[in-house]
Order: sequence, then C-alpha cells, then structure tokens
Amino acid sequence: MHMLSGGFQLFRHADFAVTLLAFRIPAAVFWPYFIGAVLLVIGLIKIIKDDLPQKHGMDKILAFGPLFFAMPMGVFGADHMVDAAEIAPLVPSWMPWHLFWTYLVGIALIAAALSIILNRYSKLAAILLGSMLLLFVVLLHIPNVVATHGARLFWAILLRDTAFSGGAFALAGSLSKRTPSDGTPGLVTLARFFVGIPAIVFGVEDFLHPTIAPGVPLDKITPTWIPGHLFWAYVSGAVLAVCGACIVVNKKARLAATYLGIMILIVVLFVYLPILVANASSIAEGLNYFVDTLAFSGAALLLADAISERTRPMPLR
Repeated sequence: MHMLSGGFQLFRHADFAVTLLAFRIPAAVFWPYFIGAVLLVIGLIKIIKDDLPQKHGMDKILAFGPLFFAMPMGVFGADHMVDAAEIAPLVPSWMPWHLFWTYLVGIALIAAALSIILNRYSKLAAILLGSMLLLFVVLLHIPNVVATHGARLFWAILLRDTAFSGGAFALAGSLSKRTPSDGTPGLVTLARFFVGIPAIVFGVEDFLHPTIAPGVPLDKITPTWIPGHLFWAYVSGAVLAVCGACIVVNKKARLAATYLGIMILIVVLFVYLPILVANASSIAEGLNYFVDTLAFSGAALLLADAISERTRPMPLR
C-alpha cells in the first residue's frame, strides 16, 4: 500500500514534466485541464469523423452527449489522482485503505471516460460507471443527507450523482442489443427517473435560490458581473422543471430530454464558462463547476438518444 501511494505521489509531484509542459503550473491544476483537453480533442475528432454524418437536424446535438458526459468524468478522475489526500477522508470511515479507493476510483473514471468517448467496451463501461455512481449515492450522499438533517447542498450533490448515474445507464441501455419486439429496456426507464427527478428539483431550486449558479445548484453564487445573472436562474428553472416533468411522466420524453440538454449546455456556455475563465487557476472554483454542469447536459442528451433509439419506427421492408 505504501508503494502504491508513493507511486501516485510521483504522478502528482512530477515537477520536471509539469515545468516543461505547463510553465510551472501546479500539478493539481495542470493534470485535470490536461486530461480534459485530451479527451475533448479525441472526442471531437471522433464525433466529426464518425458520428455527425449519421445524425440529421436536431439529432446532431445528441452526437455530443457521450463527450459532454465522459470528459467531465475524466476530469474528476484526474482530481482523484492529484488531490487524493483531500478526497480520501470522504471515503466512509468503516472502509479500510482510503487512499487505495481514492486512486482506484480515479483510474476507473478516466478509463470509463476513454471507453465511452472511443466507443470501446462502452456498454460495460457505462454499466460499471453508473453502478459506481449509484454506490456513491448510497454509501456517501444518503448518510451525509441524514447526518446534516437534509441540508440543501447535500441533497443537491445526491441528486447530481443520481442524474450522472442515469446518464450512464441511458448510454448502456441505448447500446443494448434489441429486436423489433423489444420494449423500452429497464435501464432506460430507470434513467428517465434518475435524470427527470433531479431536473425537477433543480428547477424548483433555481426559483427558490436564484442567486445560486443555475443548472446544478450547489453552493456557487452566480457572480453579479455575469449579464442577466438572475435571468439565467429563472429561465433555467422553468426549462428544468417542465422538461423534467415530461421525462418522468414519459410525455414527449425524447424531445424534453433534448431541450434539457441544450438548455444546460447554454447555461454552461454563458454562466459557467465565464466563471471558469475568471477562476482558471482554481480547479475547485472554476473547472469543477464547469464540468459538473456539462456532465448534466451530457446525461440529458444521452437519455434523449437512448429514447430515440428505442422508439424510432422500424423501416418497412
């Protein structure tokens, strides 16, 4: 265990490589950006070359769902690798080897991100990723909600990871083999609730707490220098609540999931991207909020694509 910890500390403190590649940017800042940028480039190349030509009209945005979802997972994985000492205490106290689990989750997140973006063993990766995220909800977030007597922030984190789990299960469901007689798979149905319910709650939260950055309402206050900072909260809240309700009751669910993904993407570009630029040197205050919300957009787009795959009429022969 000591050797494992020492090996990953070398990864974190590879000062020579970081100096050459990042002009003395600290490793804890450099690696999440680096991993995110590499995954982004790989994903865009694949989407432009392989996926976009197969999509038409509004469906073209759905081609970006795997990238918008997986790239943040890679960033979170890099966070686990370079900030293990800060993350390890979050592992439940009854579990041994806190550093081991922290590094293992980091490796798993990066591996899942690569698998999903490259579409290699992506169904297995999505099932395992969704299951791991669901375990986070059960083992970490529910106890935190109970311990804090239902604190708003911990509810938001619980619902966020539930939505991420739903995005992974939606992808796995869309990749399942099927015949024309098959109905909607259980994974996609589960994903509808896992994405739709958090969307409704987040929409209500945007109305109740409009000063909090919209989309995934954690604890970040929207800077007043962002144009229309309250406007984004109310518009985002309305779209989240309506689209979430449509997804849950399965009425125009595919269209609702598509609009939800697009709305959250717009929030990412007009709210979280300026926050990222203003806090570029702080992963916690900039990049993590950006990718958090981008992953929610990706989860919604993955759900939309899963529903469309299952409900598209079979061609007449």
